[in-house]
Amino acid sequence: MLPVLLVAIDNTVLAFALPAISEALTPSGQQLLWIVDIYPLILAGLLVPMGSLGDRLGRRRLLLIGGSGFTVVSALAAFSPTAGALIAARALMAVFGAMLMPATLSLIRNIFTDPTQRRTAIAIWAAGFSGGAALGPIVGGFLLEHFAWGSVFLLSVPVMLPLLLLGPILIPESRDPAPGPVDPLSVLLALATMTPLVSAIKHASTAGIDVLTITCAVVALLCGTVFVRRQLARTVPMLDVTLFTRAGFTGAVAANLLSVFSLVGFLYFVSQHLQLVSGRTPMEAGLLLLPGLVVTIISGLLVVRAVRHITPATAVVAGLCLNATGFVLVMVSGAFGGDLVLLLAFAVLGAGVGTAETISNDLILSAVPAEKAGAASAISETAYETGAVLGTAVLGSLLNAAYRSHLEVPAGLTASQHAAASETLGGATAVAAELPARTGQALLDSAQHAFDSGAVLTSGIGAGLMVIAALIAHRTLRG
Repeated sequence: MLPVLLVAIDNTVLAFALPAISEALTPSGQQLLWIVDIYPLILAGLLVPMGSLGDRLGRRRLLLIGGSGFTVVSALAAFSPTAGALIAARALMAVFGAMLMPATLSLIRNIFTDPTQRRTAIAIWAAGFSGGAALGPIVGGFLLEHFAWGSVFLLSVPVMLPLLLLGPILIPESRDPAPGPVDPLSVLLALATMTPLVSAIKHASTAGIDVLTITCAVVALLCGTVFVRRQLARTVPMLDVTLFTRAGFTGAVAANLLSVFSLVGFLYFVSQHLQLVSGRTPMEAGLLLLPGLVVTIISGLLVVRAVRHITPATAVVAGLCLNATGFVLVMVSGAFGGDLVLLLAFAVLGAGVGTAETISNDLILSAVPAEKAGAASAISETAYETGAVLGTAVLGSLLNAAYRSHLEVPAGLTASQHAAASETLGGATAVAAELPARTGQALLDSAQHAFDSGAVLTSGIGAGLMVIAALIAHRTLRG
């Protein structure tokens, strides 16, 4: 549970630390997105290779190696002098992070063979994400109010030490008894598929469909095709791609991805709104989101009992519909109650994520034998991390684009001030503090209005995507 808790804390703390990072390192809008995106981008490309490697070398061994590396690099990230250095540290964290997550799920799959016990264990595992998300803003908020932004990365040290000390004693080792050889070419093909794919999505979100977008998409398609053909031709493939011919398996992966998409996209907006629009401290913002995160945990545990009486497909569809409802509430939050409706929206969305994530992960894991759990876990985690990338890349980039189009910059600003204010809400807030009171307030009012106007657009898109996801789940998971 500790690696799950750590990764969730890291992701949530980073979202709340973005305003402080913006002021300290002055990243551009693209750099700010890369600070968030580089970790899941690299992680998504390495999860399948690392999951397969865990099946071969031992899941516990890979878990401990990943935990050690993640802890050291996180501590180094805390002292990054520039935005570029922080992006590089986050990239290296992703390499070790890719060793952690498939190992946790595959160990659960091998420890718990009874379906009800396994489903409950997965719900508790998913609650670790939500628990970390709840703990992160509160602990991180305290650190951000009393120390520099880098202190949030030092949280990994006390969280991971018990794993490194007690893991060899308490965690049973497991591996595939008849593993195939390591296939370096498949590893490279997996990276060459996922990296340009997400890059294409990111670039299209900010610059539209241009030569770079098309080039990245074509490279991803070609490498993905070669990867699939190679797996089909090998006697013992790194990834059994024939799993995707099962409608239920593919539907569960899609539900997993889109649930995380909705959660991460929502947090990207709400963390900045509560601090930079509503004027709350990081800790206050974290405490306000706590009820919604608790709802996420409770819903994940309750759905285990619910599926004794309803089908897993019904549970997943209901969760995705709750996600759509949460986004609709965001669209009306400005007109009806502001932050209060926003927090209700997060609670509704949290209930949906907790429900859909628990059941979709169980459907993915139960589709394969226990000895192949690493590869299946990697697919689940790849969907999770790809959803995280898309949540920020698509909704975050659309939000930034809408912000820039709605922003009205007052006269009298220097070129550098104008550029900084036009990039992000955090940049506009910093520039407003440097200006005369009346000009600064005019800029701040315009920036906050532009930011919230963009949130209405992105929430409408999010709601539509969740409805489509629910329809896909209803069709694919019925069997």
